[in-house]
Amino acid sequence: MSSQRLAGMLSTMKPILTITMNPAVDISTDTPSVAPTRKMRCTMARRDAGGGGINVARVIKRLGGDVHALFPAGGPIGTLLGDLVAREGVQELIVPIGGDTRENFTATETATGDQYRFVVPGPTLSETEWQNCLDRIEAETADISMIVASGSLPPGVPSDFYARVAAIAHAHNLPFVLDATHDALKAALGPGIRLIKPNLVELEALVGHALPDETAQLVACRALVADGKAENVALTLGEAGALLVTPEGAWRAAPLPLETRSAVGAGDSFTAGMAWALAWNKPVEEAFRTGVGAGSAAVMTPGTELCHAEDVWRLAHAAEITAIQA
Repeated sequence: MSSQRLAGMLSTMKPILTITMNPAVDISTDTPSVAPTRKMRCTMARRDAGGGGINVARVIKRLGGDVHALFPAGGPIGTLLGDLVAREGVQELIVPIGGDTRENFTATETATGDQYRFVVPGPTLSETEWQNCLDRIEAETADISMIVASGSLPPGVPSDFYARVAAIAHAHNLPFVLDATHDALKAALGPGIRLIKPNLVELEALVGHALPDETAQLVACRALVADGKAENVALTLGEAGALLVTPEGAWRAAPLPLETRSAVGAGDSFTAGMAWALAWNKPVEEAFRTGVGAGSAAVMTPGTELCHAEDVWRLAHAAEITAIQA
C-alpha cells in the first residue's frame, strides 16, 4: 500500500481510545555495574510517558493511527506526564486526581546487559476519581473506533473496573482490547472482549495452574474462547514467540532472531500492533503478524524507548507464522 493511500485512509479513521489507570513517568539510565551500598554513576536519565495504555497509544501513533490517551494524573509529575504524552503527538485526555502521579525507574548494567526495573504502586484514587474516569470514557464513545485498556489498576480502584469498561464498550458496540492481570483480567472476561493479550505468567494465574508446554497453553486459550470469555486470545511467550487462538483456529509465531536490548514495553507494543490492525478490520491473523512485528521491534530499543514503525513493518513481514492443526 502506498504511503499516500495509507495517509488518506488514516485521515478517515475514528481515534482509538487507550486507557491507563496507573500511568507513570518512566526514567531510564545506564550504569557500568550494580552493587549494594556504593554510589553507581549513571548516564543522563531519559524520561518517557509510561503505563500500559500510554505505551499502546505511543506505538499506535508511530504506526500512523489516530489515538487518544485517557489517564488520571496529579501533581508536578502528572503535569510532566501530560507534556510527554503531548510531545508524542497523542491527544491526552487527563482526569485530574489529588494524588501525585508515580515515577518508575529502570537501570541497565552495561557490563552484563542485565536490566533492573523498580516499579512503585501509584497514588490511591478515590471513588469519585475513578468514577470520573468511567464517565469520561462513556463521554468519548461516540467519537472513537475502539477501546484499548492496558496496565495495572492503582490502589483504590476496584478489581472490576475493566469489567465496567467492557460493559461500556459492549453497550456502544465498540471493540474492546484488554491487556490486564490477575483479578482485573478475570473480572472483565465475557461479552464484548474482542481480544485479550496475557503473557504466560498471567495466563497461568488466570486458569489457576501451570501450562508447561504448547499443548497445555492451547487448551487453556481455546477454553477461554469456547466459553465466551474473549473472542480472541493472543498469548505472548517472550523468547518462545507467541500464540493466537480464535474461534476459527490457532496460529504460532516463531521467535525472531534479535538481540534484546530492553524488554520494557514489548508487550504494550504487541498490543498496539494488533489493536491498530483490528481497528482497520484486518483479519485477526494479520493483526497477529503486526503485533509480532511491533513486540519484536520494541526489544531492539534501549531503556524505556518503544518500537519504531520501520522496524515494525520489516519484522512483521519477516515473522514466521504458521497455522496449528487441531
